[in-house]
Amino acid sequence: MARGTVLIADDDTAIRTVLNQALARAGYAPRATGNATTLWRWVSQGEGDVVLTDVVMPDENAFDLIPRIKKIRPDLPIIVMSAQNTLMTALTAAEKGAYEYLPKPFDLNEVVAVVGRALTQPGRRLQRPAQEIESEELPLIGRSPAMQEIYRVLARLTQTDLTVTINGESGTGKELVARVLHDYGRRRQGPFVAINMAAIPRELVESELFGHEKGAFTGAQTRTQGRFEQAEGGTLFLDEIGDMPLDAQTRLLRVLQEGEYTTVGGRTPIKTNVRIIAATHRDLKSQIAQGLFREDLYYRLNVVPIRIPPLRERLEDVGDLVRHFLRQAAREGLGQKSIETAAIDRLKTHPWPGNVRELENFVRRLAALYTQDTLTAQIIEQELAEAMPEKSGDGGNGEAKDLSEQVERYLAGYFSGFGKELPPPGLYDRVIRQVELPLLTAALAATRGNQIRAAELLGLNRNTLRSRIRALDIRVFRTPQG
Repeated sequence: MARGTVLIADDDTAIRTVLNQALARAGYAPRATGNATTLWRWVSQGEGDVVLTDVVMPDENAFDLIPRIKKIRPDLPIIVMSAQNTLMTALTAAEKGAYEYLPKPFDLNEVVAVVGRALTQPGRRLQRPAQEIESEELPLIGRSPAMQEIYRVLARLTQTDLTVTINGESGTGKELVARVLHDYGRRRQGPFVAINMAAIPRELVESELFGHEKGAFTGAQTRTQGRFEQAEGGTLFLDEIGDMPLDAQTRLLRVLQEGEYTTVGGRTPIKTNVRIIAATHRDLKSQIAQGLFREDLYYRLNVVPIRIPPLRERLEDVGDLVRHFLRQAAREGLGQKSIETAAIDRLKTHPWPGNVRELENFVRRLAALYTQDTLTAQIIEQELAEAMPEKSGDGGNGEAKDLSEQVERYLAGYFSGFGKELPPPGLYDRVIRQVELPLLTAALAATRGNQIRAAELLGLNRNTLRSRIRALDIRVFRTPQG
């Protein structure tokens, strides 16, 4: 006896055939059609235990059909398949009440497993976002398998208050993921407050998070709100949580356990209604082993972990990202530009150590500096060559290693011989260039070329920063206004 009837709707004959065969082998009774009209007739006649449908069909879009199906058969699980693998597709599937979203190409074993879950757990479904999805201009871009899995997870999480920890290298878009969880979730009417633990002096972290009372410490002349109070009813994004001091970790753990906190210098507990989303580029388990992060806090924060892959692991997304950034640049008045396929191919060979942020700044630079309507492979080759640091014959590590050894020898000689060891000629300038250049470049990248913000981030005078930019010839992240 068949385990259940699966109604398949897809205008691709090959896909219908392989789904038919796979589901039949698994013991189901499949029925397949190439159009929405037949699917609707079967459903309205009471046939089928689960629906497996493509989004785009010749006669009707599945996203228009699903609400009609739900109206007459609200408990019928509907699994959506689509080759339009964007974040919008996943969110729309959730908004329409789909049980699951499967991007194409899919794994047949996964399809069979999802059908099995749909029949045994029919009440489960993708959570419904709190707003209609209308725009393709969403913050996350990419059709790679790695991004598809992230879209599916986000579609499920938008209507929960579960605490999420986002892990990924710098520049991968961790705050964008946090923004999606907030902007398409039920807290979207509340504030989204972000705080970077690494950018705050350690002695001020607790005051920044929880606020302080007048007179709580020297210089506290008035009562000041903390980020928890500012984020009330919304989302608090704790970026670089791995840099949070242990004392502040202890207080944060109490908030997660008890749902309340006290201000610095205060005595009365304050109830809080805030969703916590944390992010880090660090390995928190390694931090725990070193005694730098509380294990109990880790498990409180890591209810749902999301890993954002570095750009080098999803190079197939480079083309979509570049075109997206060019559209953004055009809206900012930098002119409409297209890019050659060969140029995209060249960009895919670059390692992008700064990830999506580096690519975005690179594209903005091209949009600002070149008047051509089309960016060619030759332009890309030239700009990548200028942006890459000089390399030695052993892959670029020889000079740095040699410099490190020279510094180490000099310092060892100084402390053992009280200054008898002389520094190698030019050592100071070489150290400054190897340390200061990447530091300033990273700060400018993080602030999208805003020199005032970069100077504040680094603790430098604005004129000093400008002087160092000129001296080091930093051009990669310079904006037209910079």
